[in-house]
Amino acid sequence: MTVPELATAPDPVRAAPSMHGRINPVARLIAAIVIAGGLVWSIDVVSAGVALALEMLLTLALGVTPRAFWHRTAVIWVAAPLSGLTLLLYGQSSGRVHLHWLFVEISDGSIVLAVAVCLRVLAIALPAAVLFIGVDPTDLADGLIQLIHLPERFVIGALAALRLAGLFRADYRALELARRARGVADRSRVRRFLGLAFALLVLSIRRGTALATAMEARGFGGSTPRSRARLSRWGAREWATIAVSAGVVVVAVAAGVVTGQWVLLGS
Repeated sequence: MTVPELATAPDPVRAAPSMHGRINPVARLIAAIVIAGGLVWSIDVVSAGVALALEMLLTLALGVTPRAFWHRTAVIWVAAPLSGLTLLLYGQSSGRVHLHWLFVEISDGSIVLAVAVCLRVLAIALPAAVLFIGVDPTDLADGLIQLIHLPERFVIGALAALRLAGLFRADYRALELARRARGVADRSRVRRFLGLAFALLVLSIRRGTALATAMEARGFGGSTPRSRARLSRWGAREWATIAVSAGVVVVAVAAGVVTGQWVLLGS
């Protein structure tokens, strides 16, 4: 009598990652730096618009879900127009003036500058946000140590601090509920905030001391080379990611130069 084989459904937790998820976090970091470093030298509408259009097409090609995209980039879509609004109202005036009131002066030059800055912020910030969707901090730390060869003590310490940063909100909420239950500093918001801030400071110091002791007991920071639980791999996919990011910058800059809109900052 044979045991029938069980029909197994794909586990959503262990499902194969998308193309975006298979890229090494270090390659994503380098790609974001390449895009930001190439687009920061000029403020013009053409190069920023071309770069933004190419980045949106690449986002679709990488398989990033709309929900994850809008969740991670919502703040950028709000901050970019606000930065443009500031230059629209108070930027350098040139050309025809459309509105003048006290310190506010809207002209053709300020409008173009506001649009260019808004597109520039989107073109620089969106790739950084999209590329880091789903990045595991531990994988990034492994890559920085194994591939970039950053100091292990610095990277592991930063990783531990990042892991603990997520506990601040939970600690704040728990302390707030506990103090409310005891009726402590419930009459003034300022007094309550100061009391909670001091309690969080004490809690953070205690937790940091305990974490440092635990890490020292496990041999972190020692002179003996450490073993690797997971290898950080680098291959053709990572090189292609960096090459594509550099291609976006080259095409955007070339479009700005050809149209005569590319102006180096400070010139």
